[in-house]
Amino acid sequence: MTVDDPRMTGTSLLGALADRALELSAAADVERRGNWRQAVDEDGVAWWVLDRPGKSVNTIDRSVLEDLDALIDGAEAAPPRGIVIRSAKPSGFAAGADIAQFVGAGSAEIAAMLEEGHRVLDRLAAMPMPTVAVIHGHCLGAGLEIALACRLRIAVSDASLGFPEVMLGLHPGLGGTFRSLAVADPLEAMTMMLTGKSAPARRARRIGLVDAVVEERHVLNAVRAAVGGELHPAGAGWKGKAFTLRPARSLAARRMRAEAAKAARPENYPAPFRLIDLWEAHGRSPDRMRAAELDSFSQLVETPTSRNLVRVFFLREAMRGLKDGPSDIRRVHVIGAGAMGGDIAAWAAREDFRVSLSDIDAKPIGEALRKATSMLEKSLKDKLRVRDALDRLVPDPAGFGIAGADLVIEAAPERLDLKQSILRDAESRMKPGAILATNTSALPLPDLAAGLADPSRFVGLHFFNPVSRMQLVEVVQHDGLSPETLRRATSFVAEVSRLPAPVRPTAGFLVNRALTPYIAEAILLMGEGIPKERIDARAEAFGMPMGPVELADRVGLDIAVEVAQTLAERLGMPLPEMPGWLHQMVREGRLGVKTGAGLYDYDAEGKPKKIHLDALPDGSADDPNLEDRLILPMINTVVACLREGVVKSEEIADGAMVFGTGFAPFRGGPIRYARERGVDTVIARLRELEMAHGPRFRPDAGWDRL
Repeated sequence: MTVDDPRMTGTSLLGALADRALELSAAADVERRGNWRQAVDEDGVAWWVLDRPGKSVNTIDRSVLEDLDALIDGAEAAPPRGIVIRSAKPSGFAAGADIAQFVGAGSAEIAAMLEEGHRVLDRLAAMPMPTVAVIHGHCLGAGLEIALACRLRIAVSDASLGFPEVMLGLHPGLGGTFRSLAVADPLEAMTMMLTGKSAPARRARRIGLVDAVVEERHVLNAVRAAVGGELHPAGAGWKGKAFTLRPARSLAARRMRAEAAKAARPENYPAPFRLIDLWEAHGRSPDRMRAAELDSFSQLVETPTSRNLVRVFFLREAMRGLKDGPSDIRRVHVIGAGAMGGDIAAWAAREDFRVSLSDIDAKPIGEALRKATSMLEKSLKDKLRVRDALDRLVPDPAGFGIAGADLVIEAAPERLDLKQSILRDAESRMKPGAILATNTSALPLPDLAAGLADPSRFVGLHFFNPVSRMQLVEVVQHDGLSPETLRRATSFVAEVSRLPAPVRPTAGFLVNRALTPYIAEAILLMGEGIPKERIDARAEAFGMPMGPVELADRVGLDIAVEVAQTLAERLGMPLPEMPGWLHQMVREGRLGVKTGAGLYDYDAEGKPKKIHLDALPDGSADDPNLEDRLILPMINTVVACLREGVVKSEEIADGAMVFGTGFAPFRGGPIRYARERGVDTVIARLRELEMAHGPRFRPDAGWDRL
């Protein structure tokens, strides 16, 4: 039987039920030495199994490569018939480089580390016997670069391969740029490196990144076929030859730059454009590409963009780390099948929770299930997984699921009396030990808790719209909340693959409170005659994913007006007064995207109809105040929230703003941006704006603590 046998590569019910134990052959029972297990099987094949001690996933650092170098020494002294490299971790092959090793390191030190890594992988690539990487689960970054240094790659069907370095402001640095282009379709390999998107096993096989795809139970036979010469490299095909020619690369490079520019500006995210330059200039010569890769990576890792994106990576890990033990939540009931409730229910079902969904009307439940199907198909891309997730999502008009739920989430419209009524009714039907949560975005939790028999098990879980894309969930505390409920709620957020941000129950919490002055100032600027397209473009140039005018339309102008009024009344925030023309738009039903018209008009797909900047008549593009008027009030509000204890740390504040608003990730978060610009400089700038435009720009007292 060869690896091309359909009995080996096809999926089946028997395959789904097969034993998923990893095939480690002779290394299965061998003690780890350093980071690796090593043994030679009865066929004379050496198995080198990566198994980093004390870690649930493998990452690649200097010690891993040093140990690999020693294994190569041994193989040169006593050559085996073949070499197999794989992982002992159930989670996958490797999650990429341990980026902590780059923090605080200078370019010379990083260059030395990379050169040593290249030397080791070049030795692996030059081994005279067959070398085979067996890949399961995630195989990312430096892990994939090790696999590419092997002569052949066999992927288990659940494998996912990718180069996520661009997410850190980098490109591959251990030979991935030239080795991936040598074995795979160069356009596909470049796309993977430029976007950071992973390829599932079978797509990786189609583009030539792996040479075979098998089920786990067939790994040993596949290895024997590979070592025995029955498996041949997939190869890059005709495109690999075509793009050895400079004119072909130059033509493709122009298109790549145009596509990259749609997603990022070169001055903000230089890595993709640097990689395109490397390929265009050196794509024919692996040796020149290697040298250029080393030089470019060493420069990029010291850029502000990379430093800040690495910080954002650690912010994400810190927020995930707020999980403290299991939530012990298995069943979830969601009350309210509107846009938020339906999405929360669908996402929880996607993440393996059993979910029931109720509403006073059956129609929104049906619409929620339709939207859930669409979201699941787009995100899971697997018919069986979509079917299983939908099986876990149960329509429950009468709310029978409340009695058996471990967590009940109320997601009704933002009316205090309505939410209070729903919460009291739900509490009376819940089992002992279950948690009651509200998805409110602004209402005070103490008021919502009024009348509950046991407020200690009541918590706020503020998801953001759309739930499937927004990573943040504000976990809203109140004085009556028990520490155990807070712990379980925080862990649940992490278990649904979201990032928890504990906040105190002030109006607007953190994110909405900080976004409101950003939106309000934009509306005021429109009233001053500055075109809305210009306002949005300046915010996007700063790095925001969406300008404040379009954001107001997507939030809903009625909601934007209501939130601004609430914050002004309850917190005394000196926000600009919403103009009469905006109130008139709300009365006329021009509420934004949801009505097809607001500050912008929208097409059938919900895209705003914007005038091109070159067609705008005014000179506001040169206004030095425009960007600061939009951004600094937002940062000033985050500082106020830190001072008031709405959020406990700068790290959580920055993480919440990056993951909840998309605040320019390459700037590292609003507080990081203020520190890099200079706190004294920002304070002085706010005072200048206060003198020119009024007290809404007055620096908060919390700046003194920074």
